[in-house]
Amino acid sequence: MATLYETLGVDEHATEDEIKRAYRKAAMRSHPDRNAGHEEAARVRFQEVKEAYAILSDPAQREVYDRTFAEEIERWEARMREEEAEREALYAKRVALAMRFASQGHNRDVVFGVLLGQDCDEPTARRIAESVVALHESRQESATSEAKEQSAEPTPEKTKADEPHAANPLGAMWFQFFNNLRF
Repeated sequence: MATLYETLGVDEHATEDEIKRAYRKAAMRSHPDRNAGHEEAARVRFQEVKEAYAILSDPAQREVYDRTFAEEIERWEARMREEEAEREALYAKRVALAMRFASQGHNRDVVFGVLLGQDCDEPTARRIAESVVALHESRQESATSEAKEQSAEPTPEKTKADEPHAANPLGAMWFQFFNNLRF
C-alpha cells in the first residue's frame, strides 16, 4: 500500500507548493477524461489523488497523518521483529528435535520424516535433516578418531590377508549408490 506522499509523488518533507504542483500533475495524469478505455481505473486513481491532496494540503491533517503513520510503522516493525523471533525459536526447536533423533542413530530419511510430522515444510525439513545428520556423522568420526588416538598401542602390522573379513570398498560404493536412489 502506497503512502499519501507516494500517491502524489512527493517527498515526505515536501513544501505546500511542491504538494500543490504534484497534485495538479497527478490529477491530470489520472483524470478519467484523459484515460479513454480505462475510465474506471482512472476514476479510482483520481479519487486516491484527491484524498491524498486533501490530507497533505491541510497542515493539521498532515501532522496527524505523519504522527499516525510513524506510529503504525513502529507497530509494524515491532510485529515483524516478534514474528522473526518466533520463526527463529521454531527453527531452533526443529533443529534440536532433529539432533535428538540423529544422536539416537537414525538416518537422514527418518529425521526428515520426523520433521515433516512436526508440520515443517518440505524444503526446510530436508535442509535441517541433511545438515544435522552430516554434523552428527562428522562429530562421530572425530570422536572415533580421538578415541583411536588415545587408545593407540603399538601393535604388529597386519596385512589384508591376515583379516578374514576385509571390507569390500566396491561393495560399499554400490550400497551407497542403491541407498541414494529414489523410487
